[in-house]
Amino acid sequence: MLWAGRSAIEIAAAVRQGEVTAAAVVEEHLHAIAERDPGVGAFRRVRERAVDEARALQQRRDLAELPLAGVPVAVKDNLEVAGEATRGGSAATADTPAPKDHETVGRLRAAGAVVVGLTNLPELGLVAFGDSAYGIVRNPWNLARTAGGSSSGSAAAVAAGMVPVALGNDGMGSLRIPGACCGVFAIKPGTGLVPPPADDWGGLTENGPLARNVPDLALTLSILAADPGLAEAWRGGTRVEPRPSLLRSVWADDDEVWAAQPPPHSPEPFDLRVAYAPQPLPVGLPMDREFQAAVRAAAETLRIAGHTVVEHDRRLPATLGPATIATWLTRASRAAADLDRSRLERRTRVLARAGRVLHTLRLDGERRRARWHGYGADQWFGDADVLITPTLAAIPPKADRWGDRGFPRNLLANIRYAPATGAWNMCGWPAITVPIATHSSGLPIGVQLIAPPGGEPHLLGLAAQLSAAHPPVRPRGYSN
Repeated sequence: MLWAGRSAIEIAAAVRQGEVTAAAVVEEHLHAIAERDPGVGAFRRVRERAVDEARALQQRRDLAELPLAGVPVAVKDNLEVAGEATRGGSAATADTPAPKDHETVGRLRAAGAVVVGLTNLPELGLVAFGDSAYGIVRNPWNLARTAGGSSSGSAAAVAAGMVPVALGNDGMGSLRIPGACCGVFAIKPGTGLVPPPADDWGGLTENGPLARNVPDLALTLSILAADPGLAEAWRGGTRVEPRPSLLRSVWADDDEVWAAQPPPHSPEPFDLRVAYAPQPLPVGLPMDREFQAAVRAAAETLRIAGHTVVEHDRRLPATLGPATIATWLTRASRAAADLDRSRLERRTRVLARAGRVLHTLRLDGERRRARWHGYGADQWFGDADVLITPTLAAIPPKADRWGDRGFPRNLLANIRYAPATGAWNMCGWPAITVPIATHSSGLPIGVQLIAPPGGEPHLLGLAAQLSAAHPPVRPRGYSN
């Protein structure tokens, strides 16, 4: 294959310059999906009409100006795609075609992207697994393991080279968890940067991209955010126009955002204060030693790159975990409230029931969330520009029909392997997962970078430096 496995930036440049047609690119990716997806299960629906849409794109007068010209993208099946039903991983949702695209999908299309399919997720996006009524999403690194969740199919599709970029969303880690499971980059933007999904879980959930490399991630984020400056932010030195929430460097003057002059194709050295926390979880929650070592390796890499690096040895507040769980369960009850319970999975019914009980008892986590959002996160974070932690706490569990299991098994499995991401949804701060190493199990290891509001440029710049020092490895059989 010539184009499947190539970057979005390479594909778009070739289409703009007439080296290949958008239709040929899309046809090749559909062929790759047909070959690879039966074993992975990333897609609920593959859109054969995408070829006709690619032909129509080729006739656009502004083709030479489109940043994603002819780039095949996958969309998580809880975001509206015009003419397609939005099932959200559930048999209880309506099969009525959406009358129009979600705004993020519309922005991708306006930039020249072609939607080749809708990706699977667990029912209503409630858990960090990839199983639903539409099948089980398997990890391309090891088909016996889950791809994570809830943007399961989007991460697996990118990791397996079926699309160069995909769209998902993150309510308690639902981009970063599957990104780390599948060894791809994924960023949860801070509150207000990208239009959220219709049900944003009371402000917890943000839409964001997944990609195989940082430049593709940055370009896609810039389009979703309608902020062209973000496309080059991965270089670390491209000036980003100030906006009210933009994070200023601690070395910048009051009226100046940090800037430098980067070389054309690599991240430029720059200087931030970076903290690292190999074990940020409250006492009682274990952390895989190899994941802790990966955080230390990332910190050392950034120290060598010229950043000021310090260890952050405080653990997250013990009360934040129960509040995060209570918030998650309460939102589950609201997500399922208007659906036919007889058609919901056992797991969803019990999660929703637990959420209703907590809401009745006024134990919904909202007070603790408000304190963490208002000042707690800032106080705990300290004076760093960026914090590094593990993305996961343990390797991904087995790929299975977790939806047929009850509350205790799903709750414990989620907490044991993916407890490190939800805190940053609770305060609305941006965070990214970066693949950095391979675990002794053969699965990828991701580290999570977190920044205060407006810090997306810093996250992209550091991710590019880490990627340059630790090039991502592709899963066997999906290297192109």
